[in-house]
Amino acid sequence: MFSQKRFLILIAILVISAFALASCAAEPEVVTVVETVIVEKEGEVVTVVETVEVEVEKEVEKVVEVVKEVEVVKEVIVDPTECNLDAPAEKVELNMIGWSFPITDFYAEELEKCNRIDNLEVNANLLASADAQEQVRLALSAGGDSPYDIVHGANSQVGEWAGVGWMMPLNDLVDKYSDEYNLSDIPEKAWEGVTIDGQVYGVPIVGNTLHLIYRQDVYDELGLDVPETYDDVIEDCNTIGLDNPDWDMPFTFNLSAGWAWEIEFFQMLRAYGGDYLDADNKPTFNGEEGVNAVNKILEVADACMGIDGYSFGLNDQEVALQLGTLPASNMWASRAANMTDPDRTDLGDVIAYGPAPRATADGPRAGSAWNDFYMIPANTTNDPDLIFRVIMEAADERSQRDAAEVGMTTRLSVAQYGGPYLEAAGQTIAEGIGIYDKIPAIGIVRAKMGEFLPLLGTGDMTPQEALDAAAEAYTEEATAQGYIK
Repeated sequence: MFSQKRFLILIAILVISAFALASCAAEPEVVTVVETVIVEKEGEVVTVVETVEVEVEKEVEKVVEVVKEVEVVKEVIVDPTECNLDAPAEKVELNMIGWSFPITDFYAEELEKCNRIDNLEVNANLLASADAQEQVRLALSAGGDSPYDIVHGANSQVGEWAGVGWMMPLNDLVDKYSDEYNLSDIPEKAWEGVTIDGQVYGVPIVGNTLHLIYRQDVYDELGLDVPETYDDVIEDCNTIGLDNPDWDMPFTFNLSAGWAWEIEFFQMLRAYGGDYLDADNKPTFNGEEGVNAVNKILEVADACMGIDGYSFGLNDQEVALQLGTLPASNMWASRAANMTDPDRTDLGDVIAYGPAPRATADGPRAGSAWNDFYMIPANTTNDPDLIFRVIMEAADERSQRDAAEVGMTTRLSVAQYGGPYLEAAGQTIAEGIGIYDKIPAIGIVRAKMGEFLPLLGTGDMTPQEALDAAAEAYTEEATAQGYIK
């Protein structure tokens, strides 16, 4: 006889389990479950295996796929030292022309970083200053499409190039991108230098002037003070000695080319209270103030430079200061940044800076205020919006911060990154003779001064003869071009 009690209990457990599973299932399924039951036979030591089939409900696990829309925010890290522009839809080639000195070399490299953008090629062409300016004149005066999309110009080119319509007004672009590129960081005075009748023709990228650079240890040893006037400069030169074998010369400014003569004359002319033109564009530079200015230049050259000094150019001045063969010079702030470069000189600790000397004790300093600009030709064949953004990527805050290591920038926020010459440069600009008048006729004046003033150094003309010849040549051309009625 089988043990019925144990068998019935097992059946009951299976049925109860089946109901429990069914109650838990979301969608129960009826299946056949086969269980093996072990029973004992009374009085015998044997085991019988019996199989019982019971219908139960099997729990079915239902998998529900839930699709949830999730907004993923991806952080994009922008490298401020790179050109961060979207790629143009089609291939674009932009050409820049300008002239080379340390900070413009830096900006040219910044422009060419935009070559890493797909479909964009930027070519920076840097020449000597006179050559670059002549190329711009030849290209834009002929009319037709401009071969250049970005043109480097300084204060003296604003009136000459923008004043005759060669350059594009940028007011709309300045307004459009003012916040993005923080253009209010550039002082209003810098913008004024490239503005004619309310139209802005360029982006200020460089601040500049000419000021004194000298050897502090030499001046201390000789008991010399920083010269306040050019008469003081002459006295210092007499103390050092023009024939002193320790030095190339006691002091120099640049008279090595016609354009260099013109700049020195313009500064000295304004310092004596004169100017190039009157309100009717007629010449006034050949009057008393002009003669005084030329005589002072010649007096300084004779006492401080000698005949060899007339051919001593900017590069010569810079290298001589760095090598320690020139105790003083009046030269560009854009070159002063190199005076503390340990790769160029071991004298950075003893090279000092002062403001430009005055022509007279009560007059302004004989130092002009300069800015350099990137401008866009009016007849470019490329998108001005893209060109402007390329310019701004090269002259944004981070770019100017790095540029401050090699020259004088225009943004107020990066002044702390500049060199020790900045105080002298700033004082020269604040107390100096200002900028060129922004009128087209100025270009003619500068060309004629560059033609005739070098004849003073060779002795071919007297000061009055050279100035009168320049005035006559200017009047003829200005009249032919309609600037003199």
